[in-house]
Amino acid sequence: MAQLYFYYSAMNAGKSTSLLQSAYNYKERGMRAAIFTAALDDRFGAGKVASRIGLEASAFLFNASSDLHQQIADMCHDKKLDCVFIDEAQFLNKQQVQQLVSVVDDLDIPVLAYGLRTDFVGETFEGSRYLMAWADKLIELKTICHCGRKATFVVRLDQQGNAAREGAQVEVGGNDRYESMCRKHFKELVWDKP
Repeated sequence: MAQLYFYYSAMNAGKSTSLLQSAYNYKERGMRAAIFTAALDDRFGAGKVASRIGLEASAFLFNASSDLHQQIADMCHDKKLDCVFIDEAQFLNKQQVQQLVSVVDDLDIPVLAYGLRTDFVGETFEGSRYLMAWADKLIELKTICHCGRKATFVVRLDQQGNAAREGAQVEVGGNDRYESMCRKHFKELVWDKP
């Protein structure tokens, strides 16, 4: 029976590496898998999922108006997909998470979604919120803060290297713009003092 998995973490925990390894395992066994990624994140080129350690694969793009259930159903006309992978799943909207639930429940295709849990001020992304609520399995991938504790938050850095406390929820960037931190160091930089 297919299930919906949500692999979540702060940045630099290896989400894309894990996705690419799992997708490769399906391909190596002669199985058919589809990889999707957010159109707004083109740091490595449009339609690509890439990891910091050099792995990469082509991907289908999704944006806020994409009907993932229909796209996936259309891919199954000739032969059923064995698995669907979603990178940057935090950028999904509520309706798209519902569509992925239907892919699992109605098309009987496992979906493995990978994404951030929270943004740079500690608020959940829409896609992450609904994946946390509706996924069959929640798997935390771990990374560490500069102090050695488990990092669970992401801090956005401005041009001067200071922590941003306001701004648009989505600004695509990598290590040059974001740093993963434990809650203690995150709140010291981002929260107002009580």
